[in-house]
Amino acid sequence: MMDLEEEKPRALELRISRGFDLASFNPHGISTFIDKDNTVYLFVVNHPEFKNTVEIFKFEEEENSLLHLKTIKHELLPSVNDIVAVGPAHFYATNDHYFSDPFLKYLETYLNLHWANVIYYSPNEVKVAAEGFDSANGINISPDKKYIYVADTLAHEVRVLEKQPNMNLTQLKVLQLDTLVDNLSVDPSSGDIWVGCHPNGQKLFVYDPNNPPASEILRIQNILSEKPTVTTVYANNGSILQGSSVAALYDRMLLVGTLYHRALYCEL
Repeated sequence: MMDLEEEKPRALELRISRGFDLASFNPHGISTFIDKDNTVYLFVVNHPEFKNTVEIFKFEEEENSLLHLKTIKHELLPSVNDIVAVGPAHFYATNDHYFSDPFLKYLETYLNLHWANVIYYSPNEVKVAAEGFDSANGINISPDKKYIYVADTLAHEVRVLEKQPNMNLTQLKVLQLDTLVDNLSVDPSSGDIWVGCHPNGQKLFVYDPNNPPASEILRIQNILSEKPTVTTVYANNGSILQGSSVAALYDRMLLVGTLYHRALYCEL
């Protein structure tokens, strides 16, 4: 956790309640949901021993700790990448592959099957909400809660999906980008989408310390308009930051995360 109201923000590890298996904890995508009573729920995609679960925690602000509430496993969550919470036990999650087996995943990508999807989960219903993705990755929601944004990494695009009353998602538009899009974060005040990107996928998957993967952060404004504005906010050849995967804005402060390097704190 970082408190960006502090003069010199620093990252603090949150304590997790007893009884939760920390040894196999392998977190991936995360999302928060704030209930009407101001309870903060943290949803975490977890890959314990190469499996796929979603963990739901309650944030205990006074103790700076997380109380584990629930572990979710489901056959429709075979290869979970990212998650966006829409209720205290409700979420949309992306599967970046249809299969969970590593060889079948490779085959799926090689054959370009477009079988990746978005799942809607609630305690009463679990279903495929949208499908036909190359590799569904980052997912987020518009400030008015009407639209879901999904990064399709291998297709180099961000899809805009409209949320229906039955929680299904219908595709509204596709924004094509000349880069591999990873995670999406949404500025709650402006609705701008901040995208962590990989300009060279090959360098990302075949790592060479002498020729590291570059970093790129894009800002998408007015994505629902006929001509959205796409701006490169940060770019680096890997000499400072390698493999940017996410960017989050607060006030004039930007945090950039990476796949396997460090995080970058910028004042804009």
